[in-house]
Amino acid sequence: MRVDLFDFALPPDRIALRPSEPRDAARMLLLAGDRIADYGVRDLPSLLRVGDLLVFNDTRVIPAQFEGRRGDARIGATLHRRLGPRAWAAFVRNARRLHAGDRIDFGAGVVAIAGDRGEDGSIVLEFEGDEPVELLLARAGRMPLPPYIASRRPTDARDDADYQTMFAAAPGAVAAPTAALHFTPALIAALEAAGIGHATLTLHVGAGTFLPVKVEDSDAHRMHAEWGRIDAAAAARLNATRAAGGRVIAVGTTSLRLIESAAGEDGIVRPFEGETDIFITPGYRFRAIDGLMTNFHLPRSTLFMLVAALMGLERMKAAYAHAIENGYRFYSYGDASLLLP
Repeated sequence: MRVDLFDFALPPDRIALRPSEPRDAARMLLLAGDRIADYGVRDLPSLLRVGDLLVFNDTRVIPAQFEGRRGDARIGATLHRRLGPRAWAAFVRNARRLHAGDRIDFGAGVVAIAGDRGEDGSIVLEFEGDEPVELLLARAGRMPLPPYIASRRPTDARDDADYQTMFAAAPGAVAAPTAALHFTPALIAALEAAGIGHATLTLHVGAGTFLPVKVEDSDAHRMHAEWGRIDAAAAARLNATRAAGGRVIAVGTTSLRLIESAAGEDGIVRPFEGETDIFITPGYRFRAIDGLMTNFHLPRSTLFMLVAALMGLERMKAAYAHAIENGYRFYSYGDASLLLP
């Protein structure tokens, strides 16, 4: 499809620079069939049904953003994907000043050697030394806020907690599964009291999620790959929920993409471990999810294409126009939507 079909105008003041406080105080737009209605995240227990299952991504964001120097050149790097014990693919700012074999000093005793360039424009960084890379990240890295926030304010100590979900357990993401940022222990308790369960899976979100779609037709876009895992217990829980008449509601596009990657044509979710580069656009037939809770996405993005595939492009454009007109906050730290086709 033509990428410009997924464009819309968003006033800059609609981009949230901080999350709601408390987290579950965020607003939530309900889109159920042709119905559009305004709610809050705390209304979720009353909007779902007994026997429904929410599926969360338990990935944990690592401090994957670095500032360093190669000689006199300032080099910025955002780790994108782990390639080995000490090697990461990274998107590099000022990459034209960097060549294979160059040493980059990120401070605090953290040094990396530049390697080959990937087809996606990333550069391999091999960290020197014997310390676990996780210690190096903690020492010299910063929380990797999305560009649309980081370009408008500096990262600070609040983001260390704000940009991490309550489910964060498996380190490896360089972007948060932001729909789950709205959840608190109190909200989970209210959902459980209403007979609504939850399960977790792991998808390590890569920085490629923020890459713009530069082609004119979506068929020509190459989707970034991300590593994920659904264990046997989680797969069984998802299948049992649907078999009993409940709905599987993915919390976030990352959860949805992994569930759909693990599902067969028969709609059965099987244990999964590996990489997925699934790209969901209008015309896709969903196999194993019945709804999605997600934040509001960028125009012309793969994520807006995904929600358009679930609910219909014109319906999503109408919902986003309603959200803009009624003051909803957009993107990672913004408000939520509940999409029930």
